Amino acid sequence: MDLKRIAFLEKPAYIFDLDGVLVDTAVFHYQAWKRLANSLGFDFSEEQNEQLKGVSRIESLNKILSWGSVEKSIVEKEQLAQLKNEWYLELVAKMTPEDVLPGALSFLKAAKKAGKLISLGSASKNAPLILEKTGITAYFDTIVDGNEVSLSKPNPEVFLCAARKLNVAAEACVVFEDAPAGVEAARAGGMAVVGISLDGGLQHVDLNVKNLGELLSN
Repeated sequence: MDLKRIAFLEKPAYIFDLDGVLVDTAVFHYQAWKRLANSLGFDFSEEQNEQLKGVSRIESLNKILSWGSVEKSIVEKEQLAQLKNEWYLELVAKMTPEDVLPGALSFLKAAKKAGKLISLGSASKNAPLILEKTGITAYFDTIVDGNEVSLSKPNPEVFLCAARKLNVAAEACVVFEDAPAGVEAARAGGMAVVGISLDGGLQHVDLNVKNLGELLSN
């Protein structure tokens, strides 16, 4: 299969968010955060989890503690964030290539075949491990994750860093995102955006699709 002939898809560089675009680890994050919240004496809902998409670990923790009306010191927050990550990694360790979202592998293959420069642009500090577990590391020319940037989406730092590492201008990039914060970050960076959402509800994108496979011709 080849890439569909859509004008902005002709740009030379593609930057992918990870969760919700290539794989779905949101349920793992939810389970780990819920376990943490419960250990602190309050509950954490799936609706609240949706508000954490694209948000860094510490910022997510701050939101959760606020929802639970719990105050912690900086040191305690670091310990809690580490504990949550350990619980999350227990779940990630069980991932396989079958956890790649529908259409994602075919699209990566088509993008590579078309000679696109490909980068990851994710807030996840565990991105390299997830790519390895799901068997898609080789499709990426470079990886930018939460270990390399300090500012969370909607700040465009992660995408601008990816463009620099690919040695292309921001306007030469297409970003594939599933979260409003990520879309805002891509727009702030001057990049085209494809929204990945089952309900097609993402705003301010160039195109909404349910999955990456919809961007392939038969």
